[in-house]
Amino acid sequence: MVTLHIEHGIADIHTWYEAFERFADFRAESGVRGQRVQQPVDNPHYVVIDLDFDGVAEARAFLEFLQSTVWVSRDHAPALVGSPKTAILQPALGP
Repeated sequence: MVTLHIEHGIADIHTWYEAFERFADFRAESGVRGQRVQQPVDNPHYVVIDLDFDGVAEARAFLEFLQSTVWVSRDHAPALVGSPKTAILQPALGP
């Protein structure tokens, strides 16, 4: 399992979540196997999103879609504040 980890500022959680949900079908079609959306307990203007994929190629393709289509558009990302920080993560080797 590979995780696309995303975090960024938001103007409003309700506006952000409505925009996030508009892409639910596309996430499923793009290979998202699981997702988690969280916020720091002391910052309601920040979100942390983890999207799980079967492989690195799917995660990279989805990240490219976000960078080229979603995050550059106020219509697609109306509550986005600043530039998202991202990382594609894989399980670390255990002891």
